[in-house]
Amino acid sequence: MSLVKPTHAGYFLGLSIVTLAERLRTGSVTSVELTQAALDSIERLNPILNAFVQVDASIALAQARKADALLAQGRDLGPLHGIPVAVKDNIDTFDYLTTYGSAHFDGYQPERDALCVQRVRKAGAVIIGKTLTHEFAYGPTGDRSLQGAARNPWDARCITGGSSAGSAAAVASGMVPLALGTDTGGSIRIPSALCGTVGFKPSFACVPVDGVFPLASSLDHVGPIANHIEDARLLFEVLADRPCAPAATAQPLRVGWLTGGSFGPVDADVNQQVYQAAQQLFGDTLEHTDALQKMAPGMKNTLLTLQRAEAFEVHAERMQDAPHLFDQEVRERLELSGEVKGWQYIRAQASQAQYQAAMARLFEHYDLLVSPSVPITATPINARTVRVGEQDIDVRATVLSHTSAWNLTGLPALSLPVGHVRGLPVGLQVVGAAGADDRLLQLMSRLFVLGQGQDRTD
Repeated sequence: MSLVKPTHAGYFLGLSIVTLAERLRTGSVTSVELTQAALDSIERLNPILNAFVQVDASIALAQARKADALLAQGRDLGPLHGIPVAVKDNIDTFDYLTTYGSAHFDGYQPERDALCVQRVRKAGAVIIGKTLTHEFAYGPTGDRSLQGAARNPWDARCITGGSSAGSAAAVASGMVPLALGTDTGGSIRIPSALCGTVGFKPSFACVPVDGVFPLASSLDHVGPIANHIEDARLLFEVLADRPCAPAATAQPLRVGWLTGGSFGPVDADVNQQVYQAAQQLFGDTLEHTDALQKMAPGMKNTLLTLQRAEAFEVHAERMQDAPHLFDQEVRERLELSGEVKGWQYIRAQASQAQYQAAMARLFEHYDLLVSPSVPITATPINARTVRVGEQDIDVRATVLSHTSAWNLTGLPALSLPVGHVRGLPVGLQVVGAAGADDRLLQLMSRLFVLGQGQDRTD
C-alpha cells in the first residue's frame, strides 16, 4: 500500500467522511472546527493550486454553526451533516457567484441553487465554496478558465485534468473531503485519475442536472469526487435522493480488461501499473477482451457529433454577439462545433441508441469492464501534445480517449486511484451495466483499498 503523499497537502488529506461523521457525533470535533480547517487549508494551498475560485468564510461558518446547532438539538440529517463540500463552478449556488469559468458570466449571481446543491444542503453539508471549471466545462485539461489554470497537487507545474479541475485538486490536496463535479466526456474521472481521487460518473439521468450549465444535454452527468469509494457512495445517495439498494448475493465476477489500443495509445508504464492493480482486485476473474476495438472509432465520432451540435446550440448567440469573451481555445472548439449539420446530428442520435443496445448485449457476458481511466499521467499546463511510445499525440484527445464512450452509452463509471507512475497518480476505470450504480459502488467498496499497489518510479 502506497504511503506517498502529494506535495501540497491539507487537513482532509485521505480522511473519510465516515470517520469525520463519527467524530462529529461523539463531540470530539464540531462542524465549525471542520469548516475552519477547510478554510485554513484553502488559504494556505489555493494560492498554489488555484482550485477554488470563490470562498466566503462568513457564509461557510454560518452554515457550520447551523449544523452544530441542529446536532445539539438531536437533529441528525445524515452522514454529510456538518461536512464541508466544494461545488464546481458550473453548478448554480444562490449564495456564491457562479461564473461557469467564463468572462461571459463574470460576477453572475444565480437566483437559486441547482437541484443537486439543494439536496446536498438538505443533507446538512456545508458548502465551502466554488471550484474552478474549464470554461463552460468544454475542455478536459482544466487550464482554460476565466480564473486561469488549476494545478495538480502532486506537481503544480502540471494539469489537473478537467473539466472538474478544481474539485479534484481540492479533494486530492485535502482542502475538502468531498466535491461535486460534472462529466460530459470524462470530466469527473479524468481529473480524479490525474490527481489521485475517487471519481464517479453515475448512469445517465440518475442525478438531476437542473441548475447545471449545460454542455451537451444528451451526455451531461453530475457526480461525486471523494477520498474513498464509501464517501462517493454516500454523496451519490444524496445526489440521487435515494439509498443504494442492498448488494445482491455475491456471484463469481466476469470482468473484462479492455485490451491496450481499444481506445488508442496507452503509456506502457501506466498500462502496466493499472493492469497490475486490476489483477490484484479481480484475480482470475479478469480476462482480456477486444470487444470494443471495432466499435471505438464510431463511438468517438458519434459522441463528438452530439457534443459539438449540442454545445453550439447552447452558445450560438454568445458566439455571434461576443465571441471575444471566450477563451481562444474554447472559441475555436465552438467554431468547429458550429459546422455540424442537422442530418449528421440526427444520425448520431440513432447511432447513440445502437451503441447503448450493443453495451446492453455486452454486459450480458460481463459484470464489469475495466481499463486505465486516462492513458497518460498529467502533462505540463498548456501542453497540447504528448509523446506516447513513438507517437506525438494530442493531449486533449488522449485524456478523453478512455472515458467518453461511457457518456455516450450512459453507463456508470468509477475512477479509482491505483498508485503512481513517475511520481504522478494513475487511475483504474471500472464500468458497470446501465443502472447498476449501486452494485458497482458497493462491490468496489468491498474490493478496493485506497492506494493499493506499488508505485512505478522508473
